[in-house]
Amino acid sequence: MGERTQADRDAVTVEIGYALFSAAFAAAVVFGVIAGPKLTFAMPYAVERGLLTAGAAAAAVVFPVRVVSVLWRFSRAPGRPGRGSEPGEPGKPGQPSQPGRTRPDS
Repeated sequence: MGERTQADRDAVTVEIGYALFSAAFAAAVVFGVIAGPKLTFAMPYAVERGLLTAGAAAAAVVFPVRVVSVLWRFSRAPGRPGRGSEPGEPGKPGQPSQPGRTRPDS
């Protein structure tokens, strides 16, 4: 495995930050949707406690699933630097910069 450039390291850092932020946001939304009725409606204590527990459990599942899915997608991105393809052209190997040249050593 070759050495990573500063741009590669920066891209990974940004992607990790995005994964954590978006996972926290998604978990908060899921928790709010499930536990939100507790704030809106008067309910028995057992139901309120159940909503809080279900909301926390769902948020605890959503957070790591979102982090893993974002980072997995990033690691498989065809246009990512060092993956051997041009941005925007999934699955195609990198091409020489000069038109008409078809061999990498020409």
